[in-house]
Amino acid sequence: MYNFDVHKTNSAEVRHKKDGIIKLKILPGQKGNYRLAQLDDGTSRSRNHFKWQPSLTLSLRARVSAVDIPGTWGFGFWNDPFSLSLGLGGGTRRFPASPNVTWFFFASPQNYLSLRSNLPANGFMAQTFNSPRFHNLFVALGAMGLPFLLWPLLARKFRSYLRYMVAEDSFEINIDVTQWHNYTLEWHNELVLFKVDNQIFTTENTPNGPLCFILWIDNQYASFPSSGRLSYGTLANHQPAWLEIEALKLE
Repeated sequence: MYNFDVHKTNSAEVRHKKDGIIKLKILPGQKGNYRLAQLDDGTSRSRNHFKWQPSLTLSLRARVSAVDIPGTWGFGFWNDPFSLSLGLGGGTRRFPASPNVTWFFFASPQNYLSLRSNLPANGFMAQTFNSPRFHNLFVALGAMGLPFLLWPLLARKFRSYLRYMVAEDSFEINIDVTQWHNYTLEWHNELVLFKVDNQIFTTENTPNGPLCFILWIDNQYASFPSSGRLSYGTLANHQPAWLEIEALKLE
C-alpha cells in the first residue's frame, strides 16, 4: 500500500472501499467555493525531496461519474508549480515554480490550459510540460507581477515568453471516461509513453524531475488563451462528481 497524503476540502470525500477501489468525490455546490479531493505524496515534502524520477511506470484502472464534470481531474506526476493558489490549485503553500508535468488530465470547456494553438487546451488528454528549474525565489518574484496580466497587452507578451520557456506536448483522448479503462504512463529520460487500453501516445517532451504523484478531482478552472484574457475561479456542480481508481501500481 502506498503512503499518500489526503488533501480535501469540507465538501469532498476520499474513501478506500473494501473492494480495493479508491473513490475521490466532491459534493454538489455553487461556484465561489473550492471543492477538492486529492491523494498525493508531495504535500508533506519539499520539491527537492519529491520521490519520482525516470524510469518509472504508473498503471491503474479508472472511471469518472460523468463526461462533462465542471473543473479538472486526473492522475500522474507534477512538481506542484502553482502552490500559492495562482488559479490552478494545489495543496501546500510553497513558492511557485516553472511547470514540469506528465499526466492524464481532464479540463472542462471553461479551461484553456495550453500555450499553443495546435494542441488541445481542454477536454481529456495525455499531457507533458518541461521547463527549466529556476530558483524558486526567482519564480516567486516573477509571480508578483501577475496582477499586471489583467492588462491583455502585457498578458499576451507574457504568454509569448512562456511559450519560449515552457515546452509542451499533449494528445486528445477520445474515450467514454465513465467506463473502466486501463491507463499506463511510462516516464523515461528521453520518452514518455501513454497507453489507454490499446491506444498508445508517445512524446519526447519529458519533464525534469523529481516529481510527486497526484490523483485528484476539483471544481476549479483556469484560462489563458492567445487573446491574453487571464481568468480563473470555481464552477458550480449540481451533481456529485467522483473519480474511482483501482489496481494502482508505481514501478
